[in-house]
Amino acid sequence: MAPAVIKPTHSIEIKELLHFADRHMKTQKGSYIFQEGMDADELYIVLSGKIQISKITADGRELTFRLCGENEIIGELTLFTSEPKYLLNALVLEAGEVAVIKKDVLEREILKNSTLAYEFMKWMSDHFRNTQTKFRDLVLNGKKGALYSTLIRMTNSYGIKVKDGILIDLPLTNQELGNFCGTSRESTNRILGELKKGGIITILNGKITVKNLQYLKNEIGCENCSAVYCSIE
Repeated sequence: MAPAVIKPTHSIEIKELLHFADRHMKTQKGSYIFQEGMDADELYIVLSGKIQISKITADGRELTFRLCGENEIIGELTLFTSEPKYLLNALVLEAGEVAVIKKDVLEREILKNSTLAYEFMKWMSDHFRNTQTKFRDLVLNGKKGALYSTLIRMTNSYGIKVKDGILIDLPLTNQELGNFCGTSRESTNRILGELKKGGIITILNGKITVKNLQYLKNEIGCENCSAVYCSIE
């Protein structure tokens, strides 16, 4: 039997949303679906590939909020706002396809369809709680705790149970990993080195295996939240 991937679940019915898609669009690695400050009149459902949602700070640092794959929705923060602008950047990390939904079309459907409205509100609430817990970890736990938290979230989103722990099936550079928790590449290198030395993780071909997940949880006082709230998606 193949090892199981640990995935959070979402309440919203993606198939129903796809009925409102205006078109499908191929995505190319390295391109942006949207960037911060652009006029926003569309939302996107990721059908395949991977999209990174991030923000560039005034001093040029990058903070990554989400890494979105199949059936994830992006651009949703513009709903029910006047003259909306995209607040974040959506960079294509892995080529694929997205379904495009006009903002005004979805807004009309949400107002008419109470079931869809309920599901969408619940989905948005889950994402807000997810974001709040990320910022809590960044602020309260320092650089080391923020990285520990990011590793825990990655095991929930991309973890595969293997013989000696949980393999995070996502190749990332140390800089890319640091972007998830607002730490520099040098700090990320040092913290990962400490974890390797302590036997908490191993790294092979750019992929991390967490051998002692409970250690990471204990270090940050993990509350064992649902994977819906403790993920990087």
